[in-house]
Amino acid sequence: MPKPLESTPETQAKAGQPDPKPDDGTVLPPTTAEIADELFQRLPDQAARDELVMLFRPLARYLARRFSGRGEPVEDLEQVAAIALIKAVDRFDRGREVKFSTYATVTIVGELKRHFRDKGWALNVPRRVKEISLHVERAVSELNQTLGHSPTVKEIAEYTGSTEEEVVEGIEAMHAYSTTPLDAPTDEDKSSPLNRLSIQDDSLEVLESWVSVKSVLKTLPDRDRKILHLRFFKGMTQTQIAAELGISQMHVSRLLSGTLRKVRDKLGPMESPSANLDE
Repeated sequence: MPKPLESTPETQAKAGQPDPKPDDGTVLPPTTAEIADELFQRLPDQAARDELVMLFRPLARYLARRFSGRGEPVEDLEQVAAIALIKAVDRFDRGREVKFSTYATVTIVGELKRHFRDKGWALNVPRRVKEISLHVERAVSELNQTLGHSPTVKEIAEYTGSTEEEVVEGIEAMHAYSTTPLDAPTDEDKSSPLNRLSIQDDSLEVLESWVSVKSVLKTLPDRDRKILHLRFFKGMTQTQIAAELGISQMHVSRLLSGTLRKVRDKLGPMESPSANLDE
């Protein structure tokens, strides 16, 4: 037959059960709720406040560990829960018909959820990579203080006992810890990625035209292609092209006009990229 669970003040307080009545006339020790009530009556005494925090510290740790395994160190979660417990002690109103353990539980869980909302990983990252990233982040902070400079990948690897590849992987994963909204300003002119994406880029039309021209240029003689390249890609004048090829400027002009005419004829009614250029 299994041994019944031992009843303690803490388990009674969690379950909200009334105190058992002794049958042998002995006096039971006060419950957690009774101790808490007495301490609240002594507030704002600092010693009573500290005793209240210590009294319900196991509850805070228990709630923090319920959120473990989600990418955050248990130590950090316990710290968040401890701070939330202190807030609960300071804000609790004894005039309201609610147990402090209930009020503290709601406050602590709310702070833990807020912690994950504000500090949690923005992208789904494997647990192993999360752990590496957290070790790397902590090592960087500690090495900055001891070394007096930003540590190298090798120094971080030696400090954490990891390989350099794992350190690099952890550093890259740190970028997934949080993201920036597309409408958040990132430049001095308050421009956001979303605004820049919505701007029409006129050069795209030119690019599309040049893609069409590319297939036509391949059919031209080598000298004609070179003249077009020097004129429209190198920005050279007809006189400079003439000197480059060892022919007259008038000859260059005739060749250029004839080549552009061939390109326009093969493209059909589509406007050539060179149509508005000064030939």
